[in-house]
Amino acid sequence: MKIVIPGGTGQVGTVLNRALTAAGHEVVVLTRRPDGPGEVHWDGRTPGPWTGAIDGSDVVINLAGRSVSCRYTPANLRAMMDSRVLSTRAVGEAIGAAAHPPRVWLQMSTATVYAHRFDAPHDEDTGVIGGAEPGVPDYWSFSVDIARAWEREQERADTPHTRKVALRSAMVMSPDRGGVFDVLSRLARLGLGGPVAGGAQYVSWIHDHDFVHAVEFLVDREDLTGPVNLAAPEPLPQRAFMRALRAAWRVPVGLPATRWMAEVGAFALRSDTELLLKSRRVVPGRLLEAGFAFAYPEWPEAARDLARRRRTGRRGASGPLRTPAS
Repeated sequence: MKIVIPGGTGQVGTVLNRALTAAGHEVVVLTRRPDGPGEVHWDGRTPGPWTGAIDGSDVVINLAGRSVSCRYTPANLRAMMDSRVLSTRAVGEAIGAAAHPPRVWLQMSTATVYAHRFDAPHDEDTGVIGGAEPGVPDYWSFSVDIARAWEREQERADTPHTRKVALRSAMVMSPDRGGVFDVLSRLARLGLGGPVAGGAQYVSWIHDHDFVHAVEFLVDREDLTGPVNLAAPEPLPQRAFMRALRAAWRVPVGLPATRWMAEVGAFALRSDTELLLKSRRVVPGRLLEAGFAFAYPEWPEAARDLARRRRTGRRGASGPLRTPAS
């Protein structure tokens, strides 16, 4: 198949590009700074010559959007919103105008759309959309607003011949440098991977192997549309998550951090404490109902595999990839 990945130069795009290319597909990445074969320039906002890559493609997987790993200043929050909404709008216009539109458009979204919650997991049918929870910082609602605007832009797109799926993804864990697993592993190996603010907040995640297979699964399943949670079925409290990560790296102790210490650390890393403190207890209801089988449903085994691949320099998926039906 011909698969176009707008915004495909980041960690998640690298994971998908590597796996889908290895499976024999033609992958075209849309990027603002093309520097290699298979990369095409776009500005992420307006139609241009890049729309020719989408016309005649089989699948579009839009990952475009400013990284959330930053200080949540008004300017950065606006850039996060605009980069997601405007790129989604541009992709929708390109698909709608195509003489030969792709048969499926997978649009990145985020599990952060759900409410900060400890008592029950969120699936697509019963999950509570966030933004109005008591006892959390007011600005956390902006992350939910971004997610809702992101998905709404895809829903509004006039693409009658293209199936649309919104990927409400948890953190994708891969051994690549610069990704979230890399950052958390560095903290754990320095002895700093203990509970943060008590560690009761839930962490939702997905192994890169399962992320790729879930994308392949959704490409194949013509009956699945709308929001789909891409998260392992066993989210766990942050204290247990970091304990398993330390075990994977054979680090016996992790120093705990209070809330104010997390604030200082987030400032030093030019990030925000919402990424550490929001409880994301998200489960893949629709994937499981459709028969998707996770290779890594539990975090301890996933962490061991990722740490082993990082040690040995193996970046590719840990098992064979099947080729999606064409």
